[in-house]
Amino acid sequence: MDFRDEVELLTAQNLAGYKLLIVLRDGFLWPDGYLDENSNAAWHSSGRPQLVSEPAVTPKREIKGFAWMTPEQGRAVQSFVRNGGGALLLHNVTHIGTHNAEFRELLGASYLGHPPVRTFKVRVTNATHPITRGVGDFVVTDEQHYMTYDKDRKHLLLESVNEQGLAFQEHGPSAPAGWAFEYGKGRVCYFSPGHLLTVLWNPEYVKLQQNAVRWLLKQV
Repeated sequence: MDFRDEVELLTAQNLAGYKLLIVLRDGFLWPDGYLDENSNAAWHSSGRPQLVSEPAVTPKREIKGFAWMTPEQGRAVQSFVRNGGGALLLHNVTHIGTHNAEFRELLGASYLGHPPVRTFKVRVTNATHPITRGVGDFVVTDEQHYMTYDKDRKHLLLESVNEQGLAFQEHGPSAPAGWAFEYGKGRVCYFSPGHLLTVLWNPEYVKLQQNAVRWLLKQV
């Protein structure tokens, strides 16, 4: 098992010999950092998340970032999974789908955006899949990510729902929040929650992650 944060190391050569790739990463790199803690991570200087009811802070200058995944890297991940590997893709990796066609084809989605941190329910929509078996609905306070979903809806496992009826732009109060499918000889799974550590540690979400790893490794 290896942890890497140098994006240039995601290559076909470095993926060789591994069984599972897990990606929890924004689609852009920000060499100058964020203008304020509230600009993306949704944290005030007090260390608490910005809630949907609070006004956003307007940056004093333009935030500059750039897409890090190259077409070659997207093809490397495609090939890794197509040849039998597993890919667990989390949270804002859908942002990569906005500018990398190869990765979007593998993931099956492209990022649309999200409102400020707010409370929403993660609802299991397919309780018979090995990934969701034994997992109940759960409530989190997190970024509720919205995306364009490209694959067959039969692969959807989860949806996020703001039970107060709060929408995001014209996209309504709910969005796909998890799916899984076969890809060549390999498997792909995506979950949208996970901006805050407290969400990743939610007991039901921990079960989902553990089940997903077993399914991706073809242990179930």
